Amino acid sequence: KVGNVMDKIYEQTMLFDFYGELLTEHQRSVYEDAVYHDLSLSEIAEERGISRQGVHDLLRRCDGILQDYESKLHLVERFAKAKKTLEKIEQLTLPAEDDGTDCTAEDTAVTADAAETESAAVTAVSALQEMKERLADIRKLSQQLLKEL
Repeated sequence: KVGNVMDKIYEQTMLFDFYGELLTEHQRSVYEDAVYHDLSLSEIAEERGISRQGVHDLLRRCDGILQDYESKLHLVERFAKAKKTLEKIEQLTLPAEDDGTDCTAEDTAVTADAAETESAAVTAVSALQEMKERLADIRKLSQQLLKEL
């Protein structure tokens, strides 16, 4: 249940960040008090001189308005996809941990040139191949991200 509450708060925050400026000043102010300042319905009602039920209705109406904008414009959805793509790119740029390929292409070339044994050369070539594959994956993700944006 805590996860659902947190998900709801995150969703409300994201929707407000993207579309909050499209609400009226009054709607924006009340919604901000509820979502960002975590004020209760009673606190907001008292502060504004309206009923608790009025605050509740206004917040539900704002939620509906913000959801409607998202259903038409999909800005939050596109942002989330772009963020996931960037996280994948970030993962691909991290050095490999298990196989000792924690080196740059230049390091790999120097290692291959200096290698006296066939085993060292094979390891260096393998590391270079893995880096080429990672770069190809990064390129694909970057192109995908550019299309989404």
